[in-house]
Formats: sequence, C-alpha cells, structure tokens
Amino acid sequence: MNFTPSQSSNLSLGFVSHESITFRLNSSVRESSHSDEERDVQEFRILGHSMCLKRKREISSTPALESRRNTVTAWGNQGLSVADPDLYEIMEKEKQRQFKGIELIASENFVCKAVMEALGSHLTNKYSEGMPGARYYGGNQYIDEIETLCCKRALAAFGLDPDNWGVNVQPYSCTSANFAVYTGLLHPGDRIMGLDTPSGGNTSHGYYFPNGRKVSGASIFFESLSYKVDPQTGYVDFDKLEERALDFRPKILICGGSSYPREWDYAKFRQIADKCGAVLMCDMAQISGLVAAKECLSPFDYCDIVTSTTHKSLRGPRGGIIFYRKGSKPRKRGMLLNQGDGSDKYDFEEKINFAVFPALQGGPHNNHIAALAVALKQVASPEYKAYMQQAKRNAQALAAALLRRNCRLVTGGTDNNMILWDLRNLGLTGKNFEKVCELCHITVNKVMIFDDNGSMTPGGVRIGTPAMTSRGCLENDFEMIADFLLRAAQIANSVQKGHGKLAKAFLKGLENNNDIIELRTRVENFALLFEMPGYEV
Repeated sequence: MNFTPSQSSNLSLGFVSHESITFRLNSSVRESSHSDEERDVQEFRILGHSMCLKRKREISSTPALESRRNTVTAWGNQGLSVADPDLYEIMEKEKQRQFKGIELIASENFVCKAVMEALGSHLTNKYSEGMPGARYYGGNQYIDEIETLCCKRALAAFGLDPDNWGVNVQPYSCTSANFAVYTGLLHPGDRIMGLDTPSGGNTSHGYYFPNGRKVSGASIFFESLSYKVDPQTGYVDFDKLEERALDFRPKILICGGSSYPREWDYAKFRQIADKCGAVLMCDMAQISGLVAAKECLSPFDYCDIVTSTTHKSLRGPRGGIIFYRKGSKPRKRGMLLNQGDGSDKYDFEEKINFAVFPALQGGPHNNHIAALAVALKQVASPEYKAYMQQAKRNAQALAAALLRRNCRLVTGGTDNNMILWDLRNLGLTGKNFEKVCELCHITVNKVMIFDDNGSMTPGGVRIGTPAMTSRGCLENDFEMIADFLLRAAQIANSVQKGHGKLAKAFLKGLENNNDIIELRTRVENFALLFEMPGYEV
C-alpha cells in the first residue's frame, strides 16, 4: 500500500495497483515542520483496518484578531479587587460593619458559606423562563434538576405531602410572592384583608396612610381593609376582625405579619374565612424557620396558601416562596349529603404559576434557587431545629432582661424570635433611638406602635435574634446586649434633653459624642468575640 498526500481538492481513494492505495487529501494540507501536537487526528477504516491521518490545524488568526479577542477576554477572569477596586473597597467596609456590629434587625440573617457559594456561582449565567420541563430556552436540563430538587426540599422542610401541596420557588421576594397570589386568584378591584401595618402587618397585605394614600401594589390594584390589634393587649382583636370580615367579604383573608411577637391562632382565622367565603392565606415570612423546626403552630394545618421570604429565619438567599394546596378539597363540616360529594379540586397551581411567570416576572434567578436548595437541606436537619430553639430562647432572654429594667414590650413578651419595644414611656421615638444605635454599631429597625390616636410616628423598635444566634450568641450574651440597648436609650434621652427631638438638632447632638464613642467601642469588642458565618474576615 502507498499512502501519499496529493494536491487534489477532495479526499479520495485511488487503486493504483493491487498492492497500493493512494490517499488524496484536502488541498489546504501542506508539508510542514509542525509537530504532531499542532495537527488534528482523523481516524477511519480501510479494508477492515483502522487508519489514522494527521492534518495540520487551520490557524486563521492574525495578530490583529488575537488582539481583539484578548481585549474582550482580558477582564473576564479578573477578581473584583482588580476589576473594580472602588466597589471592592466599599464591600470590604460593609463586611467589617457586619463583623464589628450587633445585628438585631428581625428580617436579616447571616447565610452559611455553602449558600454564598451557590449565590455567587455560574448559575447566574443561565436564562430559564418557564417551569421545569417547559422552558422558553434550551440548555436547561440541569437547571430543571436544580429547581425540581429545590421544590422537593421545600416540601420536605415543612413536612408537606406532595400530593396535597405544591410550591413555587421562583418569586424574587415575599412581596412578589404575595402579589403573585393576588394576581392569580383575583381580578383588579377584588377585596383582600390583612393586618394593619401599625398593628404589625406588612404593607404588601394592603395598606393606606391615614390621608388615603395607597402604599403598595396590593392597595393600588385591589381593595383592602385592615384588621387591627387590641391597643391595650397588642393581640389580634378577633371579635372586630370577624365583624369586619363579614361586612367586607374579602376574597382573600391574610394572617401573618412583620411585627407580631405572639402565636397566630390559625384555627380562628379558618373559621372566619369559611364564614365570609374567603381563601385563607398566611404570610409566615418572619417565623418560617420556627414553623419548619416545629417550634410554633403551623399555618399549613389550616391555610390554603402560605408564602414566605427565604432569607430571614430560614437563613437562605434573599427571595420568596409560595406554597399552595392541591388535590381534592376537604368536605366541609356540616355539609348535607345533597350538597356535593366533596370531590372539588383546588385550582391554585396553574393560576399561581402563571401569575409568577409570565404575568409578573421574567426568568428565575437560578443562583438563588440553588442557594435556597442548600438552605432547605439544612432546614430539614436536627442542627437547624436546635438553632431555632436557641433563637427563640434568646428572644425570651432579651425580653426578660428588658422587662427587668422596666422597659415596655408590646404584648408583654414574645412567643417567637422577635420582640417589639415600645419606647414612648422613655420619651423616645423609634427613629432617634435607631440612629443612636446605628452610630454605636447596633442595627435595629423603627416600627409604628398601634394606638387609638392614629399617630404615624414610629414609637418603637423591632428586635430579632436569628442573626446574632447565627454568630453563636446564647442567652447570657443577650443579657449583655440588653445592657447595650439600655445605654443607647440613655444616650438618646440625654441628647434629646440637650438638643431637642427634631431631626436636625438631634443629629447635631450626636456629632463627636463621647458617650457614643465609648459605647461603640464596647459593642465592637463584644461583636469581635463571635465568628462571622459565610466568609473570612
């Protein structure tokens, strides 16, 4: 056999004689001194024998083309400190602020390293509009696996039967999740009913300022009427709630709130919802971790729909989640035999999923969904249950410490992971106290305290324990935190006496204040004793 390259334009086999076979290769192939590593290898079979030919690679790049390619790719693998040193410096300052401070905002927490790794992963590159198995883009087979796993873990974390409950993990926030429920189940102008914001409710449940101004999309596109807490006890006033609900006839009745430190009586809400013909929805954003750990009553026993954030007590990424009933509706108690066979089906799944996408959102944040899957795996563990038990004990320890110091707490204490501190008997507003705390590296958030005079001035602060529990704080540590908070209140009072309560004068009194500098030093020394989850400092 004779294997010789020729200058012909096609690859062919010519039988020169019985003993020889000639190969004619593409004319682009030339004799050269290039090494084997610079050639492509082609394999084929001749008369049953495996043959290999090596062909020189086509190299079409010129110095100009290489320069253009390098220009595009040069910054692709730079670290943040090199790519954007200005932003990197600001982020490092925020890292130090978190590490050196005491985080007491109930809506915040510190995620673990695995959650942070998933959030900052290559999954942010993929566009995935639609649901698993029904995407608008190709290349989503692994994204489908991730979202399906996340949904499976979400149901398992809360002990839900997949035959009776479904879940959507795509909402960008709990406010988005709530609005998706309204959009899916209601028409514009339909009625909803949730807890009044000054009573501890969330603006996404529908709220108007006293002057009639609409606060959120829930009140802009739907008609809302709030129920309230009893101003004397701070507990939900169920008698007035039922009276209002029967008059108003909402299509969705909402339980759950942002600043309510007590258990929710879901059974009473269910009774009222049935009486007025409403779907019962729970926003468990603040207590979802306690629900998962079975450290409080579960809304899933009574509610039709349950929404939540994923970043608060759940210690996941920032986002929202919607659980909805599916399958057959239970037969109502007292139903006569001729009033139906109880075979009606819930129709939430298609409506809610369509509302999330395409009605309200575009492609889901796949890095968030993966990070949520990580967090939900941890939520189902015994260690997480112990964590939530500690967060609850810490809240009770902080409440007891403040009560011993003659502070006033809404409802007189707490059943969950937060307290509401009414500062009005100290002559303070939540805004001024919050500012003093911030300068001392303690973060709290001001809240309105409900009363009968309709005042919109935040009269207190909401304090949560999950974040500092994530850093390892126990009951005795929260005793120390109570001392810091009382000292901040004393400083705020002193500044008010010397400069007044008005914002401009009050802020002037905070400048170069030696008491603030001294307390800040104490707070930092305390905070530095505890590790920061998720990253090295």
